[in-house]
Amino acid sequence: MVRAACLCGEPIFSQTERGSMELYGMHPTLHHSRSRNHCLQHGISEHDIETPHGVLHVTMRGIPKGNRPIILTYHDIGLNHKSCFNTLFNYEDMQEITQHFAVVHVDAPGQQEAAPPFPSGYRYPTMDELAEMLPSVMTQLKVNSVIGIGVGAGAYILTRFALNNPSLVEGLVLIDIDPCAEGWIDWAASKLSGWTSNLVDIIMAHHFSTDELTENQELIQTYRLHIAQDINQDNLALFCGSYQYRRDLDIERPIVGLNEDTVNTLTCPALLVVGDTSPAVDAVVECNSRLNPTKTTLLKMADCGGLPQVVQPGKLAEAFKYFVQGMGYISQENIHIVQGTNPHRLNTCFDYFTIASSSAEQQHLHL
Repeated sequence: MVRAACLCGEPIFSQTERGSMELYGMHPTLHHSRSRNHCLQHGISEHDIETPHGVLHVTMRGIPKGNRPIILTYHDIGLNHKSCFNTLFNYEDMQEITQHFAVVHVDAPGQQEAAPPFPSGYRYPTMDELAEMLPSVMTQLKVNSVIGIGVGAGAYILTRFALNNPSLVEGLVLIDIDPCAEGWIDWAASKLSGWTSNLVDIIMAHHFSTDELTENQELIQTYRLHIAQDINQDNLALFCGSYQYRRDLDIERPIVGLNEDTVNTLTCPALLVVGDTSPAVDAVVECNSRLNPTKTTLLKMADCGGLPQVVQPGKLAEAFKYFVQGMGYISQENIHIVQGTNPHRLNTCFDYFTIASSSAEQQHLHL
């Protein structure tokens, strides 16, 4: 069963002229003068989709275009699809890409805006079960395949989904992914000596480096308030617990002539992204070491810590543009070169992404 509703007045994170981060309208405003047709003209709809492990809230922008995959996103703990992805998807260069694709944003159970609390005794889905909910989304929305963009917990879920259903996933952008089973809560708590280690503090340490937590006060305060005030705290604790007790992805780098046909690994192209001062750097490098080097690109973003899709949306949009072009979905002629960008550098980026599926050496790109 699908229950669809219209979505108006979406909030956005934006970067002001001074470079500070501002958050507009985290609580949706009801505009009674706006009709359902107004929203449908903008191609945005919300759906509550029944799955084997409960109801999943998704937001769809546009309609699937022929046999093209959709772009499917999954957010990290402490966030929802808006606070995780609006900055990126409202960026001009990203909007140029999404003209060619429908986009489906998935909110983990109970993490969407104004989500009701779960009943007493509710068992939250495991990370494996969260991945198992996604085929139902594709079936209900009549989608054949996806290009996934996931952050943190969302990157783990999309990777598990791709491992279970390789024919449904054409490519993955995995931001701040940790393939390991070790719980991050104990690690985060050990970094917070002298702090009151409540859930919000621990999630902030998961997202941001120690320097960011002390130096980028406007960004940190914005997200701290969002995590503490805009997401149901009991629901959030359940999602965090599911991520805490995740299994190891058990992926392994294939060895040509030995186990490439039997090893458990991603078969689709993958772009791994991490800020060069992110607390997730070691985990992302570990994940990179376990994937097929002929299909994997590791992108370390300079001058960036946690949440690169928020802090550096332009760089990520540029990287994603060449990623989908390398998959054959956007021609080079359709790529707009931003004024002031070095065309030679863009061609170099294009070469990196197009040879990622054929080169025998691991792709490692710095932007």
